[in-house]
Amino acid sequence: MRFHRPLLALPALLFALLPLPHAAPRATASPPPANGASTAGAPGRVECSALASKILRHAVRFCAFLPPAYDADPARRFPVLYWLHGLGQNEQALVDSGGWTMVEEMRTRGEIGDFILITPDGGQGFYLNSRDGRNPYEDFFVREFVPGMERRYRVQAARATRGISGVSMGGFGALHFALKYPHLFGASSAHSAALMENPPAAFNSGPRLGFVESVFGWPVDHAYWVQNSAFTAVLRAPVKEDWHMYFDCGSDDDYGFDEGNRLLDRLLTRRGIPHEFHIYPGRHGWSYFARHLPASLEFHGKIFSAAERDRK
Repeated sequence: MRFHRPLLALPALLFALLPLPHAAPRATASPPPANGASTAGAPGRVECSALASKILRHAVRFCAFLPPAYDADPARRFPVLYWLHGLGQNEQALVDSGGWTMVEEMRTRGEIGDFILITPDGGQGFYLNSRDGRNPYEDFFVREFVPGMERRYRVQAARATRGISGVSMGGFGALHFALKYPHLFGASSAHSAALMENPPAAFNSGPRLGFVESVFGWPVDHAYWVQNSAFTAVLRAPVKEDWHMYFDCGSDDDYGFDEGNRLLDRLLTRRGIPHEFHIYPGRHGWSYFARHLPASLEFHGKIFSAAERDRK
């Protein structure tokens, strides 16, 4: 498949792949309410720290967004949504963009229930193991990060109450993890996932793109690209009735990611894997994500609520 929009120069590429943030105050931790106090209208709190990794040989920063009920009910365990940021951002992306304020407002209005939201720093590695083995991020995420977070926080550590989501590069990562590890994640979502069937020719011409080279080599190793694509993962994924997947993309995505997302939709449909897919008007950036992020949050919230009802 050829993408009809030319690959832009590196500075433009960086801006196209990451959500441009609104100016927003950094969230701060709030004191827990007194025992027995109502959490209606109470703010959640954010904990940002780091997890030491033996696999990566360095610590990885993360932020955990905790609902008010987390402190109000210390015996309760919660569903968890892992949220992956775009290229050029870090674990603070939801705070810096105003996304956490959106989550708080949706919870206050009763549009989503109580769940923990955790955002790791993914660097620029597309959440994959790098071809040269120097950055085995995928191994870290699956073998250390998820188990580490679910030991640290009161999480309902089960597939049905564990979801993964992301935007752009993070959308690629979320779909990759969901399709490759369906036994871990009961639901996945993505906005404007960075999906391309083949690496653009520009990746192997002109100035070297460090973030591409660090993951896929230079020239780009086409076989490694295909091996780690969401399209390959779809062909290998088991067909199950309890798949829960949502993704959308702007019709005028700056890099033609809409074409990659359409292809993923066709492959999922062909294989009979349940999913929800939408193409909406819009380009690639935070203005698009901000309009559609509530849809994925409600999507996960409904699945978590149903899973919790089934547990009772």
